[in-house]
Amino acid sequence: MIKSSSSFHGSDLEKIEKRYSIKKEEITSFSANVNPLGISPLLKKTLINRIDSITTYPERNYLSLRKCIAQYINCDYNNIIVGNGTTEILSLFIQLQHPKKAMIIGPTYSEYEREISLGGGSTLYYPLKESLDFKIDVDHFINTLNESIDLLVLCNPNNPTSSAICQSDMRKILDVCKQHDIYVLIDETYVEFSSDIKIITAIPLTEYYNNLFIVRGVSKFFAAPGLRLGYAITGNYDIISEFYGRQNPWTINTLAEIGGRVMFKDEDYILKTRELINSERDRIYDIIKKSGLYKPYKPEANFILLKILDDSISSSDIFEKAIHEKMMIRDCSTFPFLDDRYIRFCIMMPEDNDRLLSCFLSAIK
Repeated sequence: MIKSSSSFHGSDLEKIEKRYSIKKEEITSFSANVNPLGISPLLKKTLINRIDSITTYPERNYLSLRKCIAQYINCDYNNIIVGNGTTEILSLFIQLQHPKKAMIIGPTYSEYEREISLGGGSTLYYPLKESLDFKIDVDHFINTLNESIDLLVLCNPNNPTSSAICQSDMRKILDVCKQHDIYVLIDETYVEFSSDIKIITAIPLTEYYNNLFIVRGVSKFFAAPGLRLGYAITGNYDIISEFYGRQNPWTINTLAEIGGRVMFKDEDYILKTRELINSERDRIYDIIKKSGLYKPYKPEANFILLKILDDSISSSDIFEKAIHEKMMIRDCSTFPFLDDRYIRFCIMMPEDNDRLLSCFLSAIK
């Protein structure tokens, strides 16, 4: 049975290739949310030169890697946990917390709910409102928190809305969560793409709140999903001790450990990425908004959520038109609280973005 287009994710190029008879190498993926510059040149050079390192085990406690990450994010290396991608870290953290009842702000990434349910927990969603452009009403939200909730899960900036919670508002949330003994898990996968990281990241708050656990990775900003390198930041040393007591040894391979010690130092690559995303994000947003055909929601990540304003056109229609032009976007109808009026796409190189814009504008007449 052939699945509908709404089931396709950014990593499903093989499925797309089979269904549409388009070679996956010819498809420009606007669905995976990965840095269009590709991997860091410094990382590429290092991995080529250090390929023989796979004959040895990585450093057991990853001290050098954690110190490099600490320098990059400006925190104490003792507060850093590393793992086999954010997936392993999220899974282990939720296993350790074993929440009976969690609250998730949605629409968002489905893996959070899945991991909670695997542990026997239930999930309550707090829906972001379209009338507020999917920005959280902090005062209203904190009044919904209570002692029955064990865990709060936030993606910041959020996927797929690309909206973000500023650090000052996050303090308000953490204060109330502390009162109700709620642990807070923040996924900052996309924060490095934001226009001003310092305003959004909650990493400085780990010095003041021991109920805070932040996860990040290298899959999106550093375009290295296959490297499987993730890290977490927390000021709660009991959690850190429990985490390493449960984690298998050497979950990060030697090349990922070596790569992690160099990619965070490639300042030229980091600067070029931010300049590209910031300039293209503003340009694309303005063009779409002026068209009057879609409603774009102000983005903070490297992707933009659109609402189709023509009632006769669905997200599946736009997906089909784009894929036949060898461009893959995300049909957002499978996200909670969204329907077949919403699509999401990430920012690629300018010439690719122009092709997608042309597709979008010609899809509605």
